[in-house]
Amino acid sequence: MYRLDTAQQGEKFNTIFSRTTPAQRRRRNARSRWRSRLLLGLYLFLMILPIYWLINMSLQTNSEILGSMTLWPQNLTFDNYLRIFNNPSWYMGYVNSMAYVSLNMLITICVALPAAYAFSRYRFIGDKHLFFWLLTNLMAPPAVFLLPYFQLYYSVGLFDTHIAVALAHCLFNIPLAIWILEGFMSSVPKEIDETAYIDGYSFPRFFVTIFLPMIRSGIGVTLFFLFMFSWVELLLARTLTATDAQPIGMIMTRTSTASGIDWGTLAAAGVLTIVPGILVVYFVRKHIAKGFALGRT
Repeated sequence: MYRLDTAQQGEKFNTIFSRTTPAQRRRRNARSRWRSRLLLGLYLFLMILPIYWLINMSLQTNSEILGSMTLWPQNLTFDNYLRIFNNPSWYMGYVNSMAYVSLNMLITICVALPAAYAFSRYRFIGDKHLFFWLLTNLMAPPAVFLLPYFQLYYSVGLFDTHIAVALAHCLFNIPLAIWILEGFMSSVPKEIDETAYIDGYSFPRFFVTIFLPMIRSGIGVTLFFLFMFSWVELLLARTLTATDAQPIGMIMTRTSTASGIDWGTLAAAGVLTIVPGILVVYFVRKHIAKGFALGRT
């Protein structure tokens, strides 16, 4: 009965399809392509508009920003950017952010690589429970850990240091990195490990020279997500720093002066905050594309 219904549906589809002329099919395909391009263009417009407007504001004076709305700067100025580069309190915010983001990425990837390998290659009592417990750290909001982190770091003298923020972000980034890398490592056949051992490779040599190059796309995807979390996270970074290690996001919240908010400088700081993310995406774009493609298989 099922085969009969399927055959009847196939015959009905072929009959309907044969009734449509090539011209009608071309028109239908053209309308479909037109709708797809329209939706894509609308999406790109909505995505680019805030970035363009931020750049537009960064090239204007405060009086022009607060005046009538203009689609482009009437009096082009780079004073807002010069103010950031000439003010240590501004450019040190970028240095601090890059410092603890780099530390976090280094610590996280060094811990996550062997841990993910262990989860992908070995089975032990409680391995699934331990893996699930690691993932539960991602479910808790950072605000839950503010008080214990603050008291602990203040007691041991790590408050207002780059390593304090980097270690705090490890609580969220290490489980994320293990989760991503474990999936990529599980796709590598175990026979490769066994063949390397038969050929006389030690584990460190095999892991560094053979195994890691095979999952470099997964490492690229992992580093991308690690950077994005640490770069945009503000709550922990703001609580665990005061003056010496302030991130740029914290400095941007303190642009109010006696004369009001310096909108131009704030917009210029926002543009410079986007630049590192664009550079990271540019340099790892091939690995990200390969990584997501492998993740779908």
